[in-house]
Amino acid sequence: MTLQGRVLVVDDLAVNRGVLAARLAGQGLSVAEAEDGREALRKLEKEPFDLVFLEVKMPELDGYEILRRMKSDPGLRDIPVLMLSAVEELDSVARCLELGAEDYLPEPFEPTMFRARVGACLEKKRRRDRERVYVQTLKGERDRSEQLLLNVLPSRIADRLKDAPKTIVDHFSEVTILFADIVGFTELAMRLPPADLVEQLNGIFSDFDELVDRHGLEKIKTIGDAYLVAGGVPIPRPDHAIAVAEMALDFCEALRRFNARRGTSLAIRIGINTGPVVAGVIGTRKFVFDLWGDAVNTASRMESHGEPGRIQVTEATFQLLRERYEFAERGPIPVKGKGPMRTYFLLRRKA
Repeated sequence: MTLQGRVLVVDDLAVNRGVLAARLAGQGLSVAEAEDGREALRKLEKEPFDLVFLEVKMPELDGYEILRRMKSDPGLRDIPVLMLSAVEELDSVARCLELGAEDYLPEPFEPTMFRARVGACLEKKRRRDRERVYVQTLKGERDRSEQLLLNVLPSRIADRLKDAPKTIVDHFSEVTILFADIVGFTELAMRLPPADLVEQLNGIFSDFDELVDRHGLEKIKTIGDAYLVAGGVPIPRPDHAIAVAEMALDFCEALRRFNARRGTSLAIRIGINTGPVVAGVIGTRKFVFDLWGDAVNTASRMESHGEPGRIQVTEATFQLLRERYEFAERGPIPVKGKGPMRTYFLLRRKA
């Protein structure tokens, strides 16, 4: 049975290289030669090898230095190295084994021993290659799992959940919550094929997702054609209201651009409120990072009691933004579960 693999023979004596190369080729191996250490390192960088035969005593770069460089290079360290030695050079061989050489071959070569040691080294290389592929596959699966987790949970929450799987609940004294709803989308759903409907909604929400990342906010969830975002969770930030206001204006502009691209006439209704919330992850399956509290309910009411194409905010949010933005006072409106509330429409940034 012939051996398989590509071998590099490194020796400064051409006659020695020729004899060894011929013997290896006779075993079915592909052989390359290098007459000194520098040529050997160049070939190792450019070509894949399964085994290296290395002479210790060579001018300029000796076998010790070549071996040291190979074992310090992540791309070369797994290539087995067989040292070539005469019987009187066993001390040198011991040093090479300490540096990471796989084995040694005393000269002259005994055929059975030669084939056994070469075969063992090639098998070790194959095992290492399989292990490396396996580790890379595991790393890829782990990375994909972590990315899926990050697509569901904020990174800080995901890290806490991995470190200590338990209920995570935090209180935030002041955050700004935004609800957005695509006006008329329910009626549109009755006219469009399901695939077209989902494709349109995905196009809109993909634009929104980019804006959430750009403004450093947290997308909480989507419910049908409704989109929920918060500023100041899970990482508190003093400018949460400003960041959400900027994103709300950008949402309106993004939908205008979407309508221009698609020839549609969709409108968005946005509601914003500021206040305390409880945020966290509960349960043991299908984790979701969510918000609870009256401030969340009020933000939802601002959206549902708003007007198409407008951004309605509560008094609490208005007080945080009045110096930076222009508003139109809507006045008191009856809000389900809240009674009369004074609200405002966010119009534009101040010059």
